[in-house]
Amino acid sequence: MKLVRFGPAGEEKPGLVDQDGRIRDLSGIVPDISGPVLGRRMLDELRGTALSSLPLAPDGARLGPCVGDVGNFIAVGLNFADHAAETGAPIPAEPILFNKAPSCIVGPNDTVVIPKASRKTDWEVELAIVIGERASYVHANEALDYVAGFCICHDVSEREFQLERGGTWSKGKGCPTFGPLGPWLVTADEVADVQKLGMWLTVNGETMQKGSTQTMIFTCAQLVSYISHFMILEPGDVITTGTPPGVGMALKPPRFLQHGDVVALGIEGLGEQRQTVMAFDEWTATVSRGAPTNP
Repeated sequence: MKLVRFGPAGEEKPGLVDQDGRIRDLSGIVPDISGPVLGRRMLDELRGTALSSLPLAPDGARLGPCVGDVGNFIAVGLNFADHAAETGAPIPAEPILFNKAPSCIVGPNDTVVIPKASRKTDWEVELAIVIGERASYVHANEALDYVAGFCICHDVSEREFQLERGGTWSKGKGCPTFGPLGPWLVTADEVADVQKLGMWLTVNGETMQKGSTQTMIFTCAQLVSYISHFMILEPGDVITTGTPPGVGMALKPPRFLQHGDVVALGIEGLGEQRQTVMAFDEWTATVSRGAPTNP
C-alpha cells in the first residue's frame, strides 16, 4: 500500500493511493497515518478495505508529510561507503546517530527555507524507515518485522551549523522545513529488497546525487536493531538512513542551495519529491503578506 496525508498544513487527512493512482480519503476509517495505525493489525485491515467505496481527495490537494505526529526523528550519519569516501571520513565502526527535530518535518513538495544567517545549506536524498511496532532490544534478523514501511526523506543540512559551531550535528539538521517526508509511505510488503533501491537528486535539473542503498554500511535491519538497544522505538518513529555521494559540501568548490533553486529527488519504488528553495527573509515576507508558500 501507498499511504498518504493530504490537505493544508496542520489539517492533513489520511489517504491511500488506489490502483489508478488516485488518493482515497481514509478519514472515515482511521484518524491519521500515525502511531497505532501503522501496526500490523491495522495495516492488514486497511489492505482489506474496498477502496472504490471511499471518497476521492480533491484534485490538486497538497501532500503533507506521509507520517503524522512523529515522536523520534532519528538520523544516521556517514552510512554510505561512497559518501564517507567523498568526505574523507573513515568508515564508522558503529552507526553515527543524531536527532532531527520533528518540527522540521514538512510535505514532500513544500518550500525549503534557508535558515536565518545560513551560508551552507546542503541537500541529501535519504531512505527513511517508519516504525510500525514498539521495538526494544530487537535482533537484526527480526528487526524488519517492526517496520511499517519506507519513504523518502530530504535530509536538508546546514553545514556551518552542523560542523563549525561545536557540539552535536543536530543544530544543523533540525531547522524549519529541513525534513520533507513522502510523497507516500510504501508498506514494507511492497518493497522487494530495501537494500537494492536506486536513489537520485537534482538541483535545477542537474544531477548531483546518484546512488543505491546497496552501498549502505549498516543495513536497515541492522539500524533498527542497533537503535533499539539505546532507546525504545515507537510506532510512527522515523529513522533516516544516510545519503549517497554528491552532496554540495563535497564538491570542488563546494556548492550550496540558493534562493530560487529547485531540488528534485527520488528513490526507486518510493516516488519523488520537488521543492523550491527560499531565503529566510523572502519566506518571512511572503508569509507576512499572507501568500501561500507551498507549490
